[in-house]
Amino acid sequence: MKKNHPFKLTLLSLAILASFSAYAHAEYTESEKDVATAESDSDTKTKKAKSKKSSKESEPVEFDDMVITQRAESLIGIAGSASQGNVGQEQLKYRPVTRPSEVLETVPGLISSQHSGEGKASQYYLRGFNLDHGTDFLTQVDGVPVNLPSHSHGQGWMDTNFLIPEMIKTIGYQKGNYYADTGDFSSAGSANIQYFSDLPEHTVKFTGGSFDYYRGVVMGSQKVGDGHLAYAGETVHNGGPWDVSNEYLKFNGVLKYSEEHGNNGFSVTGMAYKADWNSTDQIPLRAVTDGTIDRFGNIDPTDGGASQRYSLTSEWHRQDKNSKTQIMAYGVYSQLNLFSNFTYFMDDPVNGDQFGQPDERFVTGAKASHTIFHKLGQFDSESTFGLQFRNDNINNALLKTKAQQILGITRKDTIWQSSLSPYFDNKTTWTNWFKTDLGLRFDGYRFNVSKSNQVANDGTVYDGLVSPKLGMVFGPWAETEFYLNGGLGFHSNDARGVNTTVDPSTGKTTDADGNPIQKAVPLARTYGAEVGMRSNWIKGLNSTLAIWWLDIDSELIFAGDAGTTEASHPSRRYGIESANYYSPTDWLTFDADLSFSKARFQGHPAEGSYIPGSAETVIASGATFHDVLGGFYGGPRLRYFGPRALIEDNSVRSKETMMLSAMMGYEFNKHWKLQAEVFNLLGRKDSGIDYYYGSCLKTDTDCPTGGNQDIHFHPVEPLSFRMTLSTSF
Repeated sequence: MKKNHPFKLTLLSLAILASFSAYAHAEYTESEKDVATAESDSDTKTKKAKSKKSSKESEPVEFDDMVITQRAESLIGIAGSASQGNVGQEQLKYRPVTRPSEVLETVPGLISSQHSGEGKASQYYLRGFNLDHGTDFLTQVDGVPVNLPSHSHGQGWMDTNFLIPEMIKTIGYQKGNYYADTGDFSSAGSANIQYFSDLPEHTVKFTGGSFDYYRGVVMGSQKVGDGHLAYAGETVHNGGPWDVSNEYLKFNGVLKYSEEHGNNGFSVTGMAYKADWNSTDQIPLRAVTDGTIDRFGNIDPTDGGASQRYSLTSEWHRQDKNSKTQIMAYGVYSQLNLFSNFTYFMDDPVNGDQFGQPDERFVTGAKASHTIFHKLGQFDSESTFGLQFRNDNINNALLKTKAQQILGITRKDTIWQSSLSPYFDNKTTWTNWFKTDLGLRFDGYRFNVSKSNQVANDGTVYDGLVSPKLGMVFGPWAETEFYLNGGLGFHSNDARGVNTTVDPSTGKTTDADGNPIQKAVPLARTYGAEVGMRSNWIKGLNSTLAIWWLDIDSELIFAGDAGTTEASHPSRRYGIESANYYSPTDWLTFDADLSFSKARFQGHPAEGSYIPGSAETVIASGATFHDVLGGFYGGPRLRYFGPRALIEDNSVRSKETMMLSAMMGYEFNKHWKLQAEVFNLLGRKDSGIDYYYGSCLKTDTDCPTGGNQDIHFHPVEPLSFRMTLSTSF
């Protein structure tokens, strides 16, 4: 799209919606209902989307009942791919969890780690990606996107520290870019976390544990007028095993009022979160080897941060035998002040290399979808028309700091980023063994940067992409379905990189090597496909298998830590995943998820084709039991994160990380519970995360240009425990 046509994206969006409106059929009957998002928690009865053939077209369609239990619900007849699923609270509550982001590890193949202690957004890995702090994995809470574009520390910043795990009703996940209702950041996958609207009881919990860990939670719901008011409040303190205490202090709360009136209902949700901390960033291996610091030491003890997030969401929905509609609007205010030092004294031997990355923004958005249940000729069909809008008004910067005091401004910008995304999706059942899912999505973007400290980096860019999607489902035969999925997607780049023409650190139009500063591609295209299988043929066993592939076009990436763009090559990733969930009895469940990926740059770059930090092997397994010997519950969990390349030529690789944790609890009666969680039972001295780059220490005898190349790592926490006492009434 050309810059001098600001209204083209809106006009094209409206034209697409108008053209689709002619698709709807005049004769409607009840068809497949979307039960995967409406009811997916434990022991909830839903309608199985497998209709019985009617002798007459005008007769209503009948539905078989299906009982959902934990993560093992039978999605046969419902899911559109092998890598789509749901996780309910029944599974979450039996998992030992060190931080809120780890609830996303219920997504098979996903790893949540941390390179800065607590408080900062976690680091994520999935499908051959080092997702950094969220790029290419979209997370939503009750439909509100968590990822933040054009963020001071990294594109797609996904801070999930405001999550309260006990309030999560279900996590619906899907991997790949094959779904019309998700756009930016979702090429690797996405997860929609739904909070409870109504809780059966009031609960008070207190947790104490190793390294000054304390947590208090109150939650419940109350009948108010014609609806329910659900609430939860949380406070957390975590010192950690670090030589300089993390001193993480969090206050968190949520209020959700909802009403249901037969075929329609609404909800209003408010959330508030505030936290501050000392950062315990990754440390150079050579400093530990020579005894300068120990594994839990630091180089710059003044690193740290503070963040806050406040949101208000309203949602309305209705459904009858002919159609369903959902409309929601949201507003989010977030603020982050982050101070980091990854290279120590490489750039400034006197003051050090600490930098600050403040980010303040207001996010507003709306979503609307209308689904029509109809006939396509003689075949049952449903068509969805959707529209999504988002606007981010941002003030952020890259500062030169010492002990969190500002020494200079490298870059400072005011950003106004907007997107408009209409989409269409049609699901049709052609026979009792073949269904299709055809989608089309348009994403139009406006990237505006103003008031930059380098006026040459101000500007406005428009861009848009059309992304078709296709899914086919074959079966079921012997309680087994087969899937074929493919689609085009994208991810957006930072608005500053899209408009950058001069290096903010020098004011020159060339970088340090004399290469011209190039603007980043606004929207980078992704191409994906997957073939898979889902089977419940063996009683009690739910298994999925997926073979997937994903390509990303060549692009320029904005590096928030440097304030400019960096070149990147086109890439290709492919792999195989298997998720298995087995319940031999109603009180015991085993699960095992395996993921193997290969990620390479294309085009044979001179420096090498390996993509640094890309996940290769992820294995997660565990066992859970409940209601044993009068009230015992819990189980062990093992997570294996395999070695991966840390540099393009694969000459430096990380070691494996393996964590064994466990939970054991006892329910004395309906009102009192006591549980213990133990982490790193094997006492392993692994890394939570590893990088390879150049840095300079005061103890280094020589510091060449680009620093001394070394592995920089963040250790996993040692053997630790937590005890929780809870009461319900």
